[in-house]
Amino acid sequence: MYDITWKITLDKYKLTMLDSVKIIRSVEQLSDTAVIVLPGACFNKAIEIESKVKRGDAVTIQAGYDGNLVTEFEGFIESISTDDGAIKLNCEDAIFQFRKPIADKEFTNPDVKDILDYICSKVGGYSLKCDYSFKYDKFVIRNNTAYDILKKVQEESKANVYIKGKELNVHPQYKEISGTVKYSFQVNIEKSELEYKDARDRVVEVVVEGKGKDGKVIRETAGSTGGDQVSIKIDGISDKATLQALAGEQLKIKSYTGYSGSLTGWLVPFCDAGFKASIKDKDYEFKNGDYYVLEVETTISSAGGQRKVTVGMKI
Repeated sequence: MYDITWKITLDKYKLTMLDSVKIIRSVEQLSDTAVIVLPGACFNKAIEIESKVKRGDAVTIQAGYDGNLVTEFEGFIESISTDDGAIKLNCEDAIFQFRKPIADKEFTNPDVKDILDYICSKVGGYSLKCDYSFKYDKFVIRNNTAYDILKKVQEESKANVYIKGKELNVHPQYKEISGTVKYSFQVNIEKSELEYKDARDRVVEVVVEGKGKDGKVIRETAGSTGGDQVSIKIDGISDKATLQALAGEQLKIKSYTGYSGSLTGWLVPFCDAGFKASIKDKDYEFKNGDYYVLEVETTISSAGGQRKVTVGMKI
């Protein structure tokens, strides 16, 4: 039997009570997030945490078993709410520091690198590490925060966008593997919502539409009709190579032989978004394989700790 242990610091304070924590780390979302839920009262007296901590304060969450702690989240308080008789601290990773307005600018024929170099220079303190090419005809920044621009680029290009240290990283999906983890149906999978399918049963057509400065729509497709259709529309792009590359990448992600869905395990082994997860089943060995982890949802409370691991394409 293992005992759950945790350590949470808010600025200069250390929490001594906790209802629950939910941490979501995802390659498909711009930022990793955490929600810390505290009791609204102690000994029938309301807890006034807002006099101690505030938006922008640093947050570190560590958890593990029997005092063996692992850092699960580092970031900042984005907002504090006191609804439903509980205190909720909504936290965001270092992307929080990009929530500041930047000067207006219009780019002509930029690559995504040009746009993000400008963003980093205006935010200050961050350099760009980017090996992803994605070309716009025109890109306009007007009354936007740096966060707004990062979110737009991430949604349109489908690239992995994240902060590591003092670097803004932008990479193609599935390219970077940040670690490895092993799961077995017979050992450390508590619950499975995985579905195994043959690529022949994943009939997908990806349609990407761009619109140039002249308003003309350019359409590129990949895959086969008769099944699911994925539609992506992006203004300000008429480069056929960019649109075709995006369609091809999305087709590979959507059509493969293997698992899709999620599994649930415990805090050990550690798993993070961007990991390679080796999934094995002694009863169905033909299904064994390595998968890219898209998202990890970690929950911690007095009842224990769990990780819900959502996998993507087989790698």
